[in-house]
Amino acid sequence: MKILVETSARHLHVSRADFEALFGKDAQLTNKKDLSQPGQFACFEKVKVVGPKGELNMSILGPERPETQIEVSYTDARKLGIVPPVRESGDVKGSPGCKLVGPEGEIEIECGVIVAKRHIHLTPQNAEDMGLKDKQIVSVKVGEPGARETTFGDVIVRVSEKYAPAMHIDTDEANAAGVAGNVEGEIIV
Repeated sequence: MKILVETSARHLHVSRADFEALFGKDAQLTNKKDLSQPGQFACFEKVKVVGPKGELNMSILGPERPETQIEVSYTDARKLGIVPPVRESGDVKGSPGCKLVGPEGEIEIECGVIVAKRHIHLTPQNAEDMGLKDKQIVSVKVGEPGARETTFGDVIVRVSEKYAPAMHIDTDEANAAGVAGNVEGEIIV
């Protein structure tokens, strides 16, 4: 079974309240580029993420979310001086916080910094066609044989009508496998 594998660079999702604190009361997210997942987009707006050891400028992905969440690779986390857990998107309870600085203000968030768990997005029909189920754990092989071919284990399948079929890995994972941009992977059950 083949799946598109996309590299997801560091980014953040913001709540309405946090966005207003950073960009001003009437500010709106501005779509720079649509992403592969329906309704998701990269924004022109950027935020400085500040940790105990360093800072990184990060793009915001829209639309707004109920909770602010910062997704980093382990390399990014080391630069910031933060030790985040590996979590599914949206699972930020108990994760470390940081300072966010925007053009109109700055805030301290108590939690929200995670390394995103590698995952596959599928529609219910895609999942049925592949014989996969929501929350199932699979492996995915990527890369060129004889180069840095890598099999990623512990990949969670996420199924929703809102998704388009794709696997997401972070930049550290892509670099380890010697892949860039969008590549094809093989799902191993």
